[in-house]
Amino acid sequence: MTLIEERQGYESDQWVQMPVAQFRLGENEWKIYWQDSKGKWHFIDDIEPNEDFETQLKIVDEGHNGMFWG
Repeated sequence: MTLIEERQGYESDQWVQMPVAQFRLGENEWKIYWQDSKGKWHFIDDIEPNEDFETQLKIVDEGHNGMFWG
């Protein structure tokens, strides 16, 4: 599941969609991934996998040291 941010483009009336984070369920735990400039997703190893999706979503929403909302 990929979290997408949608915002108005710079000096444009068009809306732009940008991936923010990706959540993957494995072994009954949600893991969070970030996307590099080439479109490849990487596991964020300093965020512990968690069975509760809402907990992981809150981590992303709060920004995790500026990683997601900059």
